[in-house]
Amino acid sequence: MKFRRFFAFAAFSLAASTTQAAGFKPIEVPAQGRLQAFKGAVWYPCNRPASETRLGPFVMSVSMNCPLSGEKRPLVVISHGKTGSFLGHRDTAEFLADAGFVVVAINHPGDSAPDRSRTNEFPIFVERPADIKRVIDYMLGSWPDAAAIDASRIGFFGFSRGGYTGLVAIGANPYFGKRLQLCEGKSDALCEQVRMGQLPELSHDARIKAAVIADPLSVFFTQDSFKSVQVPVQLWGSERGGDGVTPASVADIASRLQVRPEFRVVPSSQHFSFLTPCPAELAQSAPDLCSDPPGFDRAAFHADFNASVLTFLKAQLGQPPALR
Repeated sequence: MKFRRFFAFAAFSLAASTTQAAGFKPIEVPAQGRLQAFKGAVWYPCNRPASETRLGPFVMSVSMNCPLSGEKRPLVVISHGKTGSFLGHRDTAEFLADAGFVVVAINHPGDSAPDRSRTNEFPIFVERPADIKRVIDYMLGSWPDAAAIDASRIGFFGFSRGGYTGLVAIGANPYFGKRLQLCEGKSDALCEQVRMGQLPELSHDARIKAAVIADPLSVFFTQDSFKSVQVPVQLWGSERGGDGVTPASVADIASRLQVRPEFRVVPSSQHFSFLTPCPAELAQSAPDLCSDPPGFDRAAFHADFNASVLTFLKAQLGQPPALR
């Protein structure tokens, strides 16, 4: 699939314009064994002015393929929710890049806007954290500007299933149970492990030093799931929840994390309020993703949200170098 066409599948999550300026490059992480290749994009600081760039039916204000400015840049990895895309948190990515971070967001194979083929399959919950490890390996290894990244300063941002993904990546161990509904009628190796009461091998990544988690899916977490999590977390919850996430389930995670998180509940918000504000045409075609409760201003919230995320990541990972 051509890259421009690929963006059309992610349309629901991209606003028509932005005030943030950042460099922008597409990436593709190669396949690894049975794990599929996947696509994404990198936002990063550069010294060239931004211009309007059309990707599919949408316009971004970025500087395409401009040279990355500076060195020793902290890295932040973004993981989207169920059938989301790497553009779902574009405003946050641009905001962090404008502040000096390198930000990479990916599409999880089989559970993204362009590829929903395995979104209801159990292996997705094992592969998602592995995708995070793979993209970090790529950014520190094969990515052309890898030398500009400070490998000791890596952060994470995840929403919904992406929040689950990040919690596992920083050390959480879910409990799937021997009679997992997702494994009913399935005979794959991972489901056989579950039936035998074995925990499938999960990818934890000690390189991640801080995590921002928004409205995480928590159905697989128990009281004991977070015993090994020592990474500082900024945890966000919506007041009304949605898509399988409840305010109580997010509060439970806050109470179970070994290191007390910076926990914030957003008044009047619903689950999808954490997605980038939608342009008008998408607000009509995808009201479940784009509509907010009466009186809630998603654009205003995101301005505050992005600033709070930046403050947290700077406190945990250090101030990025200034632009040259």
